[in-house]
Amino acid sequence: MKKNVFRLIAAIVILSPVIATAQDADPNLGIIPAPVSVRKMTGEFVISKETNLLADTVDNKAVLFLGDFLKNKAMLAVQPKHYSGSAPENSIILTAEGTANMPAEAYRLTITPGKITIAGKGAGLFYGIQSLIQLFPAERAGTVRLPSVVIDDYPRFGYRGLMLDVCRHFVSVESLKKYIDLLAAYKFNTFHWHLTDDQGWRIEIKKYPKLIQVGSQRAQTVIGNYHDRTPQQYDNTPYGGYYTQDQVRGIVKYAADRYITVIPEIEMPGHAMAALAAYPELSCNPSETYKVAETWGVFKDVFCPNEQTFTFLQDVLTEVMDLFPSKLIHIGGDEVPKDIWKKSAYAQKLISQNKLKDEHGLQSYFIHRIEKFVNSKGRNIIGWDEILEGGLAPNATVMSWRGEAGGIEAAQQNHNVIMTPGSNGLYLDHAQGLLYQEPMGIGGYAPLEKTYSYNPTPAVLTPQQQKYILGVQGNLWAEYIPTENKRQYMLLPRLLAIAEVAWSPLAKKNFVDFSETRLPRHYAWLEKNDFNYRVPPAIGAKDTIMFAPQVTVNLKSPVEGASVYYTIDDYTPRETDKLYSLPVTYNIPAGQYRELKTIVITPTGKRSRVTKTTVYNLAPLPAAQFQGNVPGVKYQLYGGSFGNTGRVESGGLIDTGTVKTFSPLAFKKNNKSFGVIYSGYINVPQDGQYGFATQSADGSVLLIDDQPVVDNDGRHNLYEKGGAVNLLKGFHKITVKYFNIGATSILRVYMTQPGRPKGELSPESIYN
Repeated sequence: MKKNVFRLIAAIVILSPVIATAQDADPNLGIIPAPVSVRKMTGEFVISKETNLLADTVDNKAVLFLGDFLKNKAMLAVQPKHYSGSAPENSIILTAEGTANMPAEAYRLTITPGKITIAGKGAGLFYGIQSLIQLFPAERAGTVRLPSVVIDDYPRFGYRGLMLDVCRHFVSVESLKKYIDLLAAYKFNTFHWHLTDDQGWRIEIKKYPKLIQVGSQRAQTVIGNYHDRTPQQYDNTPYGGYYTQDQVRGIVKYAADRYITVIPEIEMPGHAMAALAAYPELSCNPSETYKVAETWGVFKDVFCPNEQTFTFLQDVLTEVMDLFPSKLIHIGGDEVPKDIWKKSAYAQKLISQNKLKDEHGLQSYFIHRIEKFVNSKGRNIIGWDEILEGGLAPNATVMSWRGEAGGIEAAQQNHNVIMTPGSNGLYLDHAQGLLYQEPMGIGGYAPLEKTYSYNPTPAVLTPQQQKYILGVQGNLWAEYIPTENKRQYMLLPRLLAIAEVAWSPLAKKNFVDFSETRLPRHYAWLEKNDFNYRVPPAIGAKDTIMFAPQVTVNLKSPVEGASVYYTIDDYTPRETDKLYSLPVTYNIPAGQYRELKTIVITPTGKRSRVTKTTVYNLAPLPAAQFQGNVPGVKYQLYGGSFGNTGRVESGGLIDTGTVKTFSPLAFKKNNKSFGVIYSGYINVPQDGQYGFATQSADGSVLLIDDQPVVDNDGRHNLYEKGGAVNLLKGFHKITVKYFNIGATSILRVYMTQPGRPKGELSPESIYN
C-alpha cells in the first residue's frame, strides 16, 4: 500500500513543467543505480559558498556526510543549520517532511532554480544525498550547476550486499573503508565479511589467542593456478594478517555511519583448517598435527561435532556478536566433506543416539545446535545453501550460491533467501573476458552484461514465494587476488551492475543505457578517485570476421576522457597510432583484406584489451566439386597441451574416424588435453550470406573452403563468437579446429542461412 501511495504522490508531481523528449539521450541523468522515476524540468540550481544547508537535525549522520562532501570534495564549506519548516532561496533542505507514506529507504530529490530538497528518513535521506552527489559535474570552479529535476526513488530489494573474502588474501583496514565508501555511493546496505577459512583466521578472539597467533599465519602459498603445476609449487613466503577487536569495531561504526550493516562470517563445520591448526582438540583426530592451508580447495578435516567444539564455537560467536550488532550472523555451512565423520566413532555414535539418517543429518544437527545458541542471543543465522542438506534450521536464511536451486527450495519452504548464484554472474572472482586476455584466476565467465542481466526472483516461484527473496549479493573470493589493484579490477565495473540489479525496478533496466550512456562518466569518477577497474573495449568495436568491400571505423570511447587508438594493418595499436576522432571509411580492393584493431587508453594509462575485426573483400566462394553422400564429419585427434588451434597438428596423431556429433566429450574421457580437426562438406541451398559461429571451451576456429570465418581461438572459458561469408549454391568444405586443456570440454557449431534463424549445425547434415 505504501508504494502505491508513493506512486500517487509521484504522479501528482508530474504536473510540474517538465522537459520531455521522445528519445531522451540520458533518461536517468547518469545516476547508478537507475532511479524509479526521473522527471526533468527547466532551469538549474547553482550551489555556491552562499548556499544554505538546512536540516531537521544538524547532527544527523546523513547531514554530516553531505556537509563533509561539500567541504572536502566540492570545496564549498557550508555549515548545516536547523530547518524550521521554511527556507530562503538558495538553500539545500534535508528533511523528513512528507515521507510518512514512502517505502523503506525511499527518498524524493527535488531540484528547482531556487532550492534543493531531499525528503527521506534514515537511509532514504542518505541515498537521496548519494544521487545528488552523482549529479555534480566532474569539473567544478567555485560553483556547481545542477539540472532541475524531481527524482522519486526506492529500492527493489531490502538486502543489497557484497562479500569480501579476507582469508585467502588479507585486506587492510584502510582498503576496507574505501570499499565501504564505494558501497555507500551505489546504495548497497550490507557488507558480508568472510573472516575465517582454511587459509587464515582473521579476527581476534580474546578467549582463544592462538587463533591469531597460529591460525592467522600460513607458512607459504601455492604458486599460480591450482591446476598449473603437478605437484604444486609454493612461494616459500609466510603470509598472514588479522583484525583486532578495536579495528573491527571501527569498521562496523564506519559502515553504520553510511547505513551499511556488516555481517560477519565464521565458517563451520567445514573450512576449519586454520582453527584446527591452532586447536587440534576441535578435530575428530586430536593427536594429528594440522596446519593452516597453503593451497586452495576443499579439505577433509572439519570440526568434530563434540561438546568441546560447541563450547568453542559458542564462545567465539559470543565475542563476535558483541562486536557486530547485525541481526544475521553467517555461519558458513558450505563444502563440508563427511569423510572424517564417517570414520569417527564419536560421530557415528552421535548419529545413532539422535536417530539421524546419515552424515548429512549430522551436519543439520550441527547447524540446528548453533542456530539455537544464536537465537538465544536475539540473532538469526544465515548460511550457504548446503545448510539445506539434512533439513533446514527453523529460522535460518539461505544464501543460494550453487545456482538458484537452493534459494528456490528455501523460498518454497517459507525461508528467507539471498540470491548469489555463481553461475549467474555474481561471483566476481570469475573472469570478465576470455581467460587468455584476463589476469590469472579461478576461471568461470562473468562478463558485465551477464552480471547486469541477472534477475534474483526466479519465475518458478509464486508471487507469495518470491517475497522470501530478500535480495542479492556479489561475492569476491580471493584465492587468486593477492593485490589491491587486482581486487578493484575484479570488482569494477561489475559492482555497479549488481547495484542496479539490487535497486532498480526491472522496467528501468537497460544495458545499453547503463553501459554506453551512464558508465562512461562513472569510469571517469573511479579514475579520478584512484580506483582500478577493467577498461572496456571501444563502443562499436567487435571481434569478428566479415566480408565487405570497405571497413568503417565508427567508435565511441567507453570512458569519459579516454582516447581510442586503432590500426588497420593487424599491428597492435598504441598511443603512436591513429587517434580516433570521427567516423572514417577505408575501401578494400578486390581480393584484399583489412584487420582493424582498437584499444582504449585512459588518462592515467589504463588499457582495454585489443579488439580485432577482419574484413575480406572477396567474391562469393564458388561451390566445390563434391559428390559424396555419407553423413557425418571426419576427425583427426591429436594429443598434446595446446594454447591455440594453430598448434594442434604439431601434436601426435592419436586417432582418426567419422562422428555424428561435434561434442568432444568422448575424446575427453581418455585425454586430459587434446586437439581435434573436423572436416566435411555442407550443402548450401542458395546463393547468399551465411553466418557461422562456434561456442567452445577452450579455443576453436571455423573455416569454409579453407577461408577463415570464425576465430574463437585461445584458451578460454565457454564463449561464442561468429562471422559471415558469401557463398554460392552447392557444396562447401567446412573445417572446425578445436583444442581443450581445461576441466570443461564443450564445442557447438551454429549456422545461419539467409532468411532463417540461427540453428545448431548437426554433423548429420554434413557429408564426407
